[in-house]
Amino acid sequence: MNRSTAAIAQSAAKTKKSSYFRSRWNAPLAGYLFISPWLIGFLALTAYPLFLSLYYSFTDYTLMQPMKWIGTRNYERIFTADPKFIQSAKVTFMYVLASVPLKLIAALFVAIILSKAVKGISFYRTAIYFPSLIGGSIGVSLLWRNIFGVDGIFNKLIGFFGFEGKGWITSPDTALSTLILLTVWQFGSTMVIFLAGLKQIPNDLYEASSVDGANKVTQFFRITLPMLSPILYFNLIMAVIGAFQMFTSAFVITNGGPMNSTYVYAMYLYERAFSRYELGYASALAWIMLVAIIAATVLISYTSKYWVFYETDTGGKKRK
Repeated sequence: MNRSTAAIAQSAAKTKKSSYFRSRWNAPLAGYLFISPWLIGFLALTAYPLFLSLYYSFTDYTLMQPMKWIGTRNYERIFTADPKFIQSAKVTFMYVLASVPLKLIAALFVAIILSKAVKGISFYRTAIYFPSLIGGSIGVSLLWRNIFGVDGIFNKLIGFFGFEGKGWITSPDTALSTLILLTVWQFGSTMVIFLAGLKQIPNDLYEASSVDGANKVTQFFRITLPMLSPILYFNLIMAVIGAFQMFTSAFVITNGGPMNSTYVYAMYLYERAFSRYELGYASALAWIMLVAIIAATVLISYTSKYWVFYETDTGGKKRK
């Protein structure tokens, strides 16, 4: 009887253990089946090309001759004997440093205005957000080129007030500024995110500060900015990543000129890959851009502990 009871108990334990492992297997399997379309797309269209381009960056690979492994010579050539790399990197960094802060400031300023409850505010929000729906498309770039051309609308407008027009996109002094202005104009997505963050700030904070005698400027720097700092952090990273990859506007509006004043890094990469067909060299350029974007993101993330505040923070430091 005891042996029979022990056998039954042992069999029940094995069944329970087997059922446990089957349940542990079936649950992740169902999840993997649901995400399999995205997972297959990520592996085939992102991960595989990414690591393949890393391999190509160490080769002499063109469409005209067989691939040959050359080690780090592409990178050595880029940093020591390629003046166009220095020029394009310089223009790109100037573009990033100028366009990102201006875009964030414009987006936050308009978001604060649109956060007020006034009649017709939904229409204004839609109208201001609309340019961002079409993004940095070729159509917008062509429109911008016509506006700031020698015979464009902008010159006619300032001529009406007695100012002399000029070729804004054909002058090396103003061509890059014109592209920066286009980027700042397309702040709609950033503005919407700021607007959502503003809606989450309790009105009690502003009312209490008003009782203490705080004016609008003090409220902005002591309440609005600290409460929006996580949103600002996100928008800053996204804006920096997008600015480093800017291509369409420079290619369509100015084609990198005049005097290479708008010859951004992505244009140089495009030229090496699709005009000269130096795919190995272009892959090395692409990985340098990726490393630069990662470095900028890491730098922003490292400094965020000094200016990004969360609900768990006290005086900029996390509670223990």
